[in-house]
Amino acid sequence: MSKKNYDVAIIGAGVAGMTAAIYVRRAGKTAIVFEEKVPGGQIVSSSSVANWPGEVGISGADLSKKIKGQMLGLGADLEYAEVSAIKKNKSSFSVETEDGEYSVGAVILAMGTEPRKLSEKQTKDAGDRAISYCATCDGALYQDKPVVVVGSGNTAKHETAYLSNIASKVYHIHHDEPIPKDAVAVFVAIGRVPHTEVANGLVELDGDGYVVADENCETSCPGIFVAGDCRAKPLRQLVTAAADGAVAANEAVHYLG
Repeated sequence: MSKKNYDVAIIGAGVAGMTAAIYVRRAGKTAIVFEEKVPGGQIVSSSSVANWPGEVGISGADLSKKIKGQMLGLGADLEYAEVSAIKKNKSSFSVETEDGEYSVGAVILAMGTEPRKLSEKQTKDAGDRAISYCATCDGALYQDKPVVVVGSGNTAKHETAYLSNIASKVYHIHHDEPIPKDAVAVFVAIGRVPHTEVANGLVELDGDGYVVADENCETSCPGIFVAGDCRAKPLRQLVTAAADGAVAANEAVHYLG
């Protein structure tokens, strides 16, 4: 099977990946975006997005649809496929999927992360209450209402402190402890897992598996850039994902010359 050629391959069609594709196309380079599931990533399941400037109360699905429409309208290609391998050649990269192999000049990693879930016991205990994995994203939805934060690390402490200025009461419990009956929402802060397996051995990862990069989103491997939540950084929000996507795309275009 002959290789398909693109200037830039983007692994992941979350906000970071789709923004990167938009900026690659605006610079006149060809782009292909690979996505295993649904464009937009985890934000698609949010009924209301409160941390995207200019769009108060828009659903995650609608926001993702808008960004996807802009990306496709600019001519980026979207391939629903899992990337099984990325290989560095002398002057290019090979991106392999079950549907074929692609030759590209640069790669942007934007695979995102997946939150660790509640235990089976706590999931049952939560019942039909809202479950969130981001206090900054969803905290405003629970103004003057009781909520609970599940977790024992620094993230859980930060989420608890943040919500204490919004909610009427914040319970902070550890994993497997019973969820208070009056809490209307459960904020899960027991860690996240970055989807960086395909990049292992190709770029530097930190101790938690996040891709290490400088402020230009450039990794330890020339020609590979990273954007969004899978990048080692202090803040993971929609706006920082979009910013990463723009920066990574800009640097990839400069790399291609």
